[in-house]
Amino acid sequence: MAPFEIMTSESQERMLAIITPENLAAVSALCAKWEVRATVVGRVVEPTLGPDGAMRGMLRIRNGFDGEVLADVPASSLADEAPLYDRARERPAMLDARHADDPTFDEPIGSPNDDLLELVMDPAWVHRQYDSQLFLNTVVGPGRDAALLRLAGPGLPVSSRGIALSTDSNPRWCALDPRRGTALTVIEGVANLACVGATAKAVVNCLNFGNPEHPEVMWQLTESIDGLAEACVGLEIPVIGGNVSLYNESGGEDIDPTPVVGLLGVLEQLVAPPPGWNWREGDALVLLGGRHAGGDVAFPLGGSRWATRRGRRGGRIAGIDLETFKATVSFVVNEISSICAGEASDVTAVHDVSGGGLATALAEMVAVTGVGATVGELESHGELFSEFPGRFVMATSDAAALLARAETASVPVARLGTCGSERLRIGSMIDLSVSDITAKRRDALEDALSALN
Repeated sequence: MAPFEIMTSESQERMLAIITPENLAAVSALCAKWEVRATVVGRVVEPTLGPDGAMRGMLRIRNGFDGEVLADVPASSLADEAPLYDRARERPAMLDARHADDPTFDEPIGSPNDDLLELVMDPAWVHRQYDSQLFLNTVVGPGRDAALLRLAGPGLPVSSRGIALSTDSNPRWCALDPRRGTALTVIEGVANLACVGATAKAVVNCLNFGNPEHPEVMWQLTESIDGLAEACVGLEIPVIGGNVSLYNESGGEDIDPTPVVGLLGVLEQLVAPPPGWNWREGDALVLLGGRHAGGDVAFPLGGSRWATRRGRRGGRIAGIDLETFKATVSFVVNEISSICAGEASDVTAVHDVSGGGLATALAEMVAVTGVGATVGELESHGELFSEFPGRFVMATSDAAALLARAETASVPVARLGTCGSERLRIGSMIDLSVSDITAKRRDALEDALSALN
């Protein structure tokens, strides 16, 4: 690449590393081993006398290390003192009407059994077409709450640590409330990592929005960034990178706010796999985390997959009880990470409650295990399909012990039911055979794609 291309090109797959001179040979050798090209493009120098006569750190670009100066600017002007846009921002005028069109308060119609079958879908058709193994270090592959990999590879030091990865996005939530929807998306990612025993350590993001020259889109973008910041500050997770994709329109209409959030988690001891979704006959089922959503409504259906399937895109989304969430996630991480460290446990399965709500989480576990479950009467029809993160379905061979540990940790916990039989029964609302759930989940994506042809 020409020098100006190196400085200004936005091509991907390049990383900038700052290393001490005494480590240059070692880093260069490591890059050569993995067939990664590495080139020294600059040096860190002491502050110098700037154009304004003050001593300050300068970013100086030369034609070669000793050649003529092509650019010379204060480094701070590209960071903390960079010029800022202040585009017009305006809350969308139609947002109040969308909030008022809330499916939460509709009288239930149709069959909850049919509703549930519409929501189960196995993504395996997509991920089985790609190699998800890396030196056979994949412990939990795609299709579960989060991916989990051993930190191992040819020529690398032996390590018992593991890393977990999760990506999440929910434009349904963010269309109704971009600030809260983005924060909830971060929380959802943290919950996914907890299911494989990992503690969240870093966030990356891709912010996908419409035309920021439209005041409504600029408002959505700023609200989403504020929501991302609030969640990350509250959970003490640094944002280590990200990018934006703007001016996204379809048929002249701006897309819904679609921030994508990726989370990296770390597991200190990975000598055994996490339990996954595989409960067993006779296990007890419990729900960990706040049973009710934050805010005025216990089980909001705004922004849910259930409502979207009915063409309803209005309503309000759940509030956030961050302290309860942090306590619940910490408890789940401790329970699952101890299993991964090789310790004995009564916990046999875990799954977070997310897209599709509690009923869908239970149906997914039924389809994977091939074992049914009987759950007691829920508080309302909305509890079947309401979506808000921070809840976990956990199966255990010793309910009394698990309930006692949760109460000691001040984590909300409720007994749901028992695993067993060839059917999923949820109170008087859901009664489906394991075979029907399994078949529908397995074929749903391929059937949907076939219908498009």
